[in-house]
Amino acid sequence: MQAFARIGLVPDCGGTWFLPRLVGTARARALALLAEPLSAETAAEWGLVWRMVEDDRLLPEAEALAARLASQASAALALTKRALDAAGDNTLAQQLDLEGELQRQAGAHPDHGEGVRAFLEKRAPTFARARS
Repeated sequence: MQAFARIGLVPDCGGTWFLPRLVGTARARALALLAEPLSAETAAEWGLVWRMVEDDRLLPEAEALAARLASQASAALALTKRALDAAGDNTLAQQLDLEGELQRQAGAHPDHGEGVRAFLEKRAPTFARARS
């Protein structure tokens, strides 16, 4: 819910920039100006959420997702996030260039070698953990 209109404020934290890009101008205006709640079903239909789960399944689902992400190649995930973050502002040519550069970086990372070895050996990979 974009509740700012209810208390005499303007959406912040980039809401007026992100929301129209996510749901379109008309929907963004309605959400920001009317300050009405958005149902989970509508949020899913509009592409604002990836998955919905029942309240009693939220923690187990979040823990399973976190474990799955933690088992993956963290460097490749970070590079993928960079590419996805840039996609909205890049032309196709720019995005292809970025993907090529990021793929070069990922291919040079030890996780790539482990992933290939694991694939060839038909086993689950054991990727290095990112250091905080």
